[in-house]
Formats: sequence, C-alpha cells, structure tokens
Amino acid sequence: MKAGEVLPPLEIPVTRTLIVAGAIASRDYQDVHHDAELARQKGSPDIFMNILTTNGLVGRYITDHFGATAVLRGVAIRLGAPNHPGDTMVLTGEVTEVETGPDGETAQVRVVGKNGIGSHVTGTVTVTVPAAAADDGSPS
Repeated sequence: MKAGEVLPPLEIPVTRTLIVAGAIASRDYQDVHHDAELARQKGSPDIFMNILTTNGLVGRYITDHFGATAVLRGVAIRLGAPNHPGDTMVLTGEVTEVETGPDGETAQVRVVGKNGIGSHVTGTVTVTVPAAAADDGSPS
C-alpha cells in the first residue's frame, strides 16, 4: 500500500431493490426511500438511496480492496447527486497517505462515487491493514 495507489473502480447498479432493502436494513422508513409517488410529491423524480446504504457501499468498496482483515477506522462522507433506480454508481478511490504503526499500515483513501447526474458521494476513509495481512503479498 502506498500513497498514489489507485483502487480499481467498482460499478454498482442502483436498483429499486437495493434502495428499499438498504433503507429497511438501516430502519430508515422515510417515504422517499420506498414510495415513488410520495417521493415525486416531494419534488424527487423517484425514490433515492439513503446515506446509510451509501456508507455501507463505501465500506464494502474499501474492504473488498484491502481484504477481510482490513479495519475501517473512520468514514467521513458527503452526499451530492441522489442515486435513483436505473442508474449505476461507480466508486473510485486513491490512497492519499500511508502510515506504518504497531497495528500495521493505516491509509487515508479519498473516495468518489459518481452516477449519471454527478457525484453521489465524496469523502475520506481511514483504513488499517494489520501487519500480517500487509505482508502476505496481497494486491493492496
């Protein structure tokens, strides 16, 4: 792991099921996340993904890259353009900083998730890869 390392993109199809399931799993019963008609009445063209689902997808993106032993130390994200059904969100990332410590290597990763109308999510994730995992020859 080194500063400047670019993570491969991850394409996530934004389905109605993903949006509703994420809202239910996070106990977010706001109608804009499951009722298209009420979402339209409130000015949205359709239902849209909640921040907790986005947060989970960002975490998945990082742990898929750095491995099952990676520990998320911090996730600081900001939402922008909504994720509506039928679109695709493409997550990209770049390691901006790496520190080696007693627990392994800790990296700051800049993450961006874009969809067809713009940036859905931007932020920074702090992740630690334990020393044993960092030395195992994995691609990160």
